[in-house]
Amino acid sequence: MRLPRAAAPLLPLYPRAEAALPPRRAAVRAAGQVESKAKGKPQKQICQVVLDHFEKQYTAELGDAWASVRDVLTYPLCWQYAVLLNKFSQSSELEGTMAVKGYYPAFHGSLPYLPSSFKCYIRRTPGRFPAQKHQAGKLKEYYLLNAASLLPVLALEVKDGEDVLDLCAAPGGKSVAILQCACPGQFHCNEYDDLRSRWLKQTIESFIPEPLVNLIMVSKLDGRQIGDLKPELYDKVLVDAPCSNDRSWLFSSDIQQATLRLIQRKELSSLQFELLRSAIKALRPGGSLVYSTCTLSKEENSDVINLILNSCSNVMPVDISEMAKAVSHEFNFLGGTQQHELLVLPEKGRAWGPMYIAKLKKM
Repeated sequence: MRLPRAAAPLLPLYPRAEAALPPRRAAVRAAGQVESKAKGKPQKQICQVVLDHFEKQYTAELGDAWASVRDVLTYPLCWQYAVLLNKFSQSSELEGTMAVKGYYPAFHGSLPYLPSSFKCYIRRTPGRFPAQKHQAGKLKEYYLLNAASLLPVLALEVKDGEDVLDLCAAPGGKSVAILQCACPGQFHCNEYDDLRSRWLKQTIESFIPEPLVNLIMVSKLDGRQIGDLKPELYDKVLVDAPCSNDRSWLFSSDIQQATLRLIQRKELSSLQFELLRSAIKALRPGGSLVYSTCTLSKEENSDVINLILNSCSNVMPVDISEMAKAVSHEFNFLGGTQQHELLVLPEKGRAWGPMYIAKLKKM
């Protein structure tokens, strides 16, 4: 989803001089420089404009929890990556190799919804499993991702034969995960942005066999209009909305672009509200919707959901607290949220997230 252009920068275009940084921020910057020297090659540096913005906002919103979250987000060497197995292309040796490397199943049978074909492996130590390159005509065996990004898929609870819409589908990880869980009757993957739409198509081609690929509809529609174009057509809708991607924004290499993003951020909640309203129109009565973002921002998370609940009389919240309890050993959640929502907070050893998830049902 493209964002409207902002008129003019409101934030300073350049980060403060190193000597002027408070001790905590100076330490973060120094850690990045040490990391670069240790690796012997240039590493991404933290964008101070973004960090300053997050520092102010998230200290107010998260309180004491922000300090430990910040420590993870600003130190990529402690990041972890999950391995989602592709049921359409599995090597008999893969699970054994992962076990040797210390990987174990991320999700267990106590979850309200966990299809036997859905297999994801994680380990507590940082690092990532070797990536597989895209090869035309050959399916990949696994998808590397942040384990928290699978929680919206598990919350959606797709069953065989249901008609499903992934409204903002690129880069395609959640679409692939849905197909590991069930075989939808109709599966519509939408992505408005041209570049991201091509990325989505390549992801699907890399993981899904041809007979099934032909049953997936990939479109480039404006998500805000799909509800009017396809009213009450779907049993399940996933809205993994365009948002402030906190992890990547912190490492923006272009300060002017970062500043522009922070200005455009103010408009995101309106876009997210419109996408949700469209998704509700596309849902059949009795159908379920999951909304997710990869930001900590209250304005883009619970505020958007509360606005929908207050303005749409035909939707109700769905309790997902049992799912949270079932995965609480591997995921760290913000306390005090409502029963229909979760916010995954990264911490060292459990560096998953940020990920916000909320579930609604159309009456």
